[in-house]
Amino acid sequence: MTAMPDASSSHLVLIPSYNPGAKVGETVRAARAQWTPVWVVVDGSNDGSSELLRAMAANDPGLRVIVIPENRGKGSAVLAGISQAAAEGFSHALTMDSDGQHPADLIPAFMAASQAKPAAMVLGKPVFDADAPALRVNGRKVSNGWANLETLWMGIGDSLYGFRVYPIRPLIKIMQANRFMRRFDFDPEAVVRLCWAGVKPVNLDAPVRYFRADEGGVSHFRYLRDNTLLTWMHTRLFLGFLMRLPVLIWRRLSDSSS
Repeated sequence: MTAMPDASSSHLVLIPSYNPGAKVGETVRAARAQWTPVWVVVDGSNDGSSELLRAMAANDPGLRVIVIPENRGKGSAVLAGISQAAAEGFSHALTMDSDGQHPADLIPAFMAASQAKPAAMVLGKPVFDADAPALRVNGRKVSNGWANLETLWMGIGDSLYGFRVYPIRPLIKIMQANRFMRRFDFDPEAVVRLCWAGVKPVNLDAPVRYFRADEGGVSHFRYLRDNTLLTWMHTRLFLGFLMRLPVLIWRRLSDSSS
């Protein structure tokens, strides 16, 4: 049996999960092989995955399962997890999807980058394989362009990729200060607002895998619904950017002269 890694008292893996399909057990086992502790926040799933995860946790003290009775969205699940993590003394959380798309084997490298620069956020920059849907790959370029404009090009490599390490306290403060960032808009809005708060990004390449349905892949992305949500998100972020523009310019000039 492979030995599990020693438990970290500062960094944990946090996996928000909503009806993830057959890949969830494999995903959690892969994360646990790389890191301790791993927490899964079940966001109102009704596909039987919460029962599977609870059974896994019953035999694994390094795995915790938090169940939210109704679906509230990815951002709400992350907030529930990091709020509990902060209360227990954790300072950083690596978020990853529960459907097997994210590279669990890179968890140690991302955690090491975070430990080397604890004030920063470590962002995965997706490396797509040949099977990645062109609509998804090309569509994210629009959101990335807006995110970089809204932060005066502070260095966000990808605004949508959810495999990343957040400093918990700044993220909680930002989320408690506004009522947005609770659903699909969480990932891009989090990085923009953290940049506004002075949290600098560190980018690391990370492969992403899109599984077909016959491979156990599950997608909750809805093109019209989620792009409408992103459009509204970038509209309000752009207005916030205009209000903060003098401060952002001053910060960029200060960074370039130091």
